[in-house]
Amino acid sequence: MLTNYIIVAVVAYLLGSIPFGYILVRLFTGVDVRAQGSGNIGATNVARTGRKGLAIATLALDALKGVMAVLFAYYLHEYSLPPEPALYSVPIDIIVQQPFRMGATAALFAILGHMFPVWLKFKGGKGVATGLGVFVALAPKSVLVVLAAFLVVVGITRYVSLGSIVAAALFPIAFYYLNPRQRTPAILAMISGVSLLIIWKHRENIRRLIAGNENRLGAKKA
Repeated sequence: MLTNYIIVAVVAYLLGSIPFGYILVRLFTGVDVRAQGSGNIGATNVARTGRKGLAIATLALDALKGVMAVLFAYYLHEYSLPPEPALYSVPIDIIVQQPFRMGATAALFAILGHMFPVWLKFKGGKGVATGLGVFVALAPKSVLVVLAAFLVVVGITRYVSLGSIVAAALFPIAFYYLNPRQRTPAILAMISGVSLLIIWKHRENIRRLIAGNENRLGAKKA
């Protein structure tokens, strides 16, 4: 079974490491998106090229690769189960909790791939869109909670970064309460790891928020 976790980790990392923002901007404009703005490969920095369509495509594809990583883990789990007549002898842990452990493993490594892609010398994005993708695949009900929190925070403060940080911090808590059968220490640790990575990637935003000079949504630069 360890082999399955290794396969999931490798495939999820490779999926997560596909730098869609970099590829799309380079393909359609010939520009290296890392040479402008924040130097990030995510949708927000892609939008700074003035190509909103590319930004939306980047957002969708970055989220999709997170979804696909978790779905691959679920598929591999199902493929590895014994035939139906022997399924009754399989411990409930294997049937109920193991797919979530594999899915959480995929989530963690997809985020690591996006943030540290081997193709771009391990300099990637902040993981918000990919995090959304893996969270949707893992626990859609929890995503509704954090999405509501994100919208409320952004609506009140106009800080997208703060909304992303709050949403990332809230997801493990929402998962804990809404998924009681899957809240094992290992699963919670990996999900919390994903959230902490996203928050850590926003450390410069946090510094600017504290200093009071973070950019607000819709604000015009002087």
